[in-house]
Amino acid sequence: QVQLVESGGGLVQAGGSLRLSCAASGTIFSVNAMGWYRQIPGKQRELVAAITSGGTTNYADSVKGRFTISRDNAKNTMYLQMNSLKPEDTAVYYCNAGTVVAGPRGSYEYDAWGQGTQVTVSS
Repeated sequence: QVQLVESGGGLVQAGGSLRLSCAASGTIFSVNAMGWYRQIPGKQRELVAAITSGGTTNYADSVKGRFTISRDNAKNTMYLQMNSLKPEDTAVYYCNAGTVVAGPRGSYEYDAWGQGTQVTVSS
């Protein structure tokens, strides 16, 4: 099993910054691509930023130049530095990781999700 635990959400004024963290734990052989998603009530979950195990990144157009995704492979941890936050960034942020984990019959791929962390940006 794999657990993803997010931290770092909260309330911030527009123009402020927050840093989200996502730590993966469990019987993990490898963590492949990781990503941050966000969801507003009544809307579909959308990709914010993603990063491969080799460090290649991509971002949603709405956050380019303001958000930076990074990871520490040794710690199986991913980060999202969010600067110049806007009220429209308000959402629940979820981390996602493509993993290979140990099971009773060998290894298998497992797509893991965190429980979500609330980010609220006030105007």
